[in-house]
Amino acid sequence: MKKEIQIAGMHCASCALNIERKLNKLNGMKKANVNFATEKATVEYDENALNEEEIPKLIEKLGYKPIAGENKNLAKGIEEVTLDITGMESEHCVNIVANALKGMNGVKEAKVNLATQKAVVDYSPLKAKVADMVKAVENAGYGAKREEKADTAKLLREQEIKSFRNKTIFAMVFSIPLLYIAMGMNFGLPFFMIPEKYTALAELLLATPVIIYSGRLFYINGMKALLVNRAANMDTLVALGTGTAYIYSLFSTAMMWAGSGYSLENLYFEVAALLLAFILLGKFFEAKAKGRTSEAIKKLMKLQAKTAIVLVKGKEVVVPVDEVEAGDIIIVKPGQKIPVDGIVVEGHSSVDESMMTGESIPVEKSKGSKVIGATINMNGSFRFKATKVGADTALSQIIKLVEEAQGSKAPIQKLADKVSAVFVPVVMGIAAVSLVAWLFLGYGFEFALTSFVAVMIVACPCALGLATPTAIMVGSGKGAENGILFKNAEALQMLHKADAIVFDKTGTLTKGKPDVTDIVAFSGRENDVLRTAAVVEKHSEHPLASAIVNRAKALKMSLGNAKNFKAITGKGVSASVNGKRVLLGNRALMKQEKIAFKDGAIEKLENEGKTVMILAVNRKAAGLIAVADTLKESAAEAVAELHKLGKKTVMISGDNKRTAEAIARQVGIDSVLAEVLPSGKADEIKKLQQKYNVAMVGDGINDAPALTQANIGVAIGAGTDVAIEAGSVVLVKDDLRDIVKAIKLSKATLGKIKQNLFWAFFYNCAAIPLAAGAFYPFTGWLLNPMIAGAAMAFSSVSVVTNSLLLKKRKL
Repeated sequence: MKKEIQIAGMHCASCALNIERKLNKLNGMKKANVNFATEKATVEYDENALNEEEIPKLIEKLGYKPIAGENKNLAKGIEEVTLDITGMESEHCVNIVANALKGMNGVKEAKVNLATQKAVVDYSPLKAKVADMVKAVENAGYGAKREEKADTAKLLREQEIKSFRNKTIFAMVFSIPLLYIAMGMNFGLPFFMIPEKYTALAELLLATPVIIYSGRLFYINGMKALLVNRAANMDTLVALGTGTAYIYSLFSTAMMWAGSGYSLENLYFEVAALLLAFILLGKFFEAKAKGRTSEAIKKLMKLQAKTAIVLVKGKEVVVPVDEVEAGDIIIVKPGQKIPVDGIVVEGHSSVDESMMTGESIPVEKSKGSKVIGATINMNGSFRFKATKVGADTALSQIIKLVEEAQGSKAPIQKLADKVSAVFVPVVMGIAAVSLVAWLFLGYGFEFALTSFVAVMIVACPCALGLATPTAIMVGSGKGAENGILFKNAEALQMLHKADAIVFDKTGTLTKGKPDVTDIVAFSGRENDVLRTAAVVEKHSEHPLASAIVNRAKALKMSLGNAKNFKAITGKGVSASVNGKRVLLGNRALMKQEKIAFKDGAIEKLENEGKTVMILAVNRKAAGLIAVADTLKESAAEAVAELHKLGKKTVMISGDNKRTAEAIARQVGIDSVLAEVLPSGKADEIKKLQQKYNVAMVGDGINDAPALTQANIGVAIGAGTDVAIEAGSVVLVKDDLRDIVKAIKLSKATLGKIKQNLFWAFFYNCAAIPLAAGAFYPFTGWLLNPMIAGAAMAFSSVSVVTNSLLLKKRKL
């Protein structure tokens, strides 16, 4: 079982790593990945060995909040729906409802909760319908309806931003007068002269509300992480740093009132309060910036239609799009969004599919045409049968791919994770050493305390934790906006490193719609050659066969039936037509059958980039049929751009060498691998990998093994089939220039990751020694804790902001 869980309360990378480590230790957990930037955990576990409820329980035990209603079942072909149940009064009722649901065909699991009056059902949408679940519960004697979904993640983000804003304002309101009292005289500002102990009391009264209200979560979470979970995090550093300053100031105030010789110089109330204000301000900006990294997903979600007009017993009924089920007949009127994927059963119109295909010209639709959810109907009205609904629609699949990519980890993140795992304990150690060292050297407790607090506060694990995932989120979102879908972060990081780009010919460089260009009869008429070939090829599914049959049909030829049809892989076909043995294929087939043929005419056609098939009847060559596939308009431009990027280009084809080389010349491709059978493409990729890092570009169907074998597989022209298994990069549009865009985006994203990591490491490597006073004996530099707090807040915000610059990158 694979699920996604939204988690609230993570404040740094150490939080995410701690949850991830603990989840991976659960018995039955196969793999757990927690992403600080997306605030999500992706877990894969053995449902027979691990009770699903143990996962949120563990997260809560660690001090974080798994968000109910935001969990997703990621198992293939399985969806999750929540039903609101009414009428349950005991566990007996729970069992009745659960059994009613579990007894349905297609329901994998049903969990019913008496306290919440809800049922969570995992089901196959191909076998079970939500409406039938509701009926099953009603037949059992209870009420049921589909739960109305709220965007919990969005609400939580807004609440978090509001909370940080309010706490920052509160902290500032008290900290500014506190700073005036503590330091105003140093700057010559007007000040009322009162006894120092009353000044200390005023500072205490101003600082305490900030500590209690604004800093409460830092202290609760930080101490719980340290004392209960034995895994310190950023909250721990803030709690120890500001807490130490506050407690020492509290002690000093008490000593002043006791007349024990302490003075205002022993107070650090303003440090504790202002540090919290700066840190909260940084968290406020960070939360806002993190929200912007997922804007691409939000834009995609906004494309979805909210309602659909469904034909129910001859009447038009408006229903939420979530309630549309496969098989429903849906009515679409002019200007409306098509709610789900389906096939037109009645009517005629044109549809704007630019959001999916990039094609600006509306596509004509009539009976039998496929329609895509979220595309816009233009002028006519039509009815269509829903074929893919919910999570199965093309748009939902795109959103799912982007979410999975954003939640995955890039290989480069491993270094940051290793550092983050030991970062906080090391910082605490450095802070303790600096405190003891300065005391030992006789610099006084106040000096040592300043160093201790500054080290605790200036260290920033957040910058390390955000460096990679924020860039991945923005990069994958930018790709989705351009019809480029990266299935995981590794593909986004590694694509630009491919130095050899291998193209499959048919359907990739060419349009995949070959047409007959030449017919040569050695004896008899050309039409007889075409008719005989078409009768044989009528039984084949090969694109070249379709070209021959289509030409014969266009000439309204009457085609009989062939007997004993046999496809000869990589060579051609054989059959019996009117009692005669007919062969249609390439040179290799003729040589195998020892049939003589005229090579001159064949060579001439092949030099023009055409594929030539030889027709033999009763072991005698009867004629030739030449077929050509039109090159895509974007092919030559894409290859030229790849050369500018320093990439070697290769074409792989089953065509003979002469034909393949002629096509390669037209496009400008460097080298050709010709006469390669489909089963041999993966082997050719393997040979290339001995010298190159290989990216294979194909349609993802006939060349799936080669796409899988390549270092990076790129499936092009997927259209609505974005869930295609082969390939770690999916290009929705059938435009070869998108490969260039994908490579540029990959390079730009890795560049941002490296910039972020450099800044995060450089900042911490420079700031921590400065805060510890390492330069003080030589330069007199010692970092003020308040400046340390501002620097820490700036460091994480700068990393997120730098990642957001990817949005403005031109591809």
